[in-house]
Amino acid sequence: MNSTANDQGAMLLRIGLGAVLLAHGLLKVLVFTVAGTVGFFESLGLSAVIAYLTIFGEVVGGAALILGIYPRLVAVLSLPILLGAAWVHSGNGWLFSNEGGGWEFPALLVLIAIVVAIQGGGRFAIKRIPIVDTLIPAFLKA
Repeated sequence: MNSTANDQGAMLLRIGLGAVLLAHGLLKVLVFTVAGTVGFFESLGLSAVIAYLTIFGEVVGGAALILGIYPRLVAVLSLPILLGAAWVHSGNGWLFSNEGGGWEFPALLVLIAIVVAIQGGGRFAIKRIPIVDTLIPAFLKA
């Protein structure tokens, strides 16, 4: 496979993960509401801070992945959110079509985030913001 096909594949995977994260973040804000999301997280024994960080991570992280801004870093930072989603759904069985949603979809998103973290966002990603570059380790910039 040539590098252009690799870059196109990396771009599609990055944008797909970003779109799912952004959609889930906006769902928490616009449909479930922030207060409703906080209440749900607290019903699981999690802090309200975790709910706010999850919303922020999904919305900002999703947008950053779509644009290709530090895709490796964002993919790594999304892993706690995605692993948390897999944990929340783990009691519902494997299939996401089960009542309450199973853990197959969150597990797939974990795998996709790992692949984006490994291969980066491809040539078609913005990748860097000069002011922020000094704060990011080199291996997470590509």
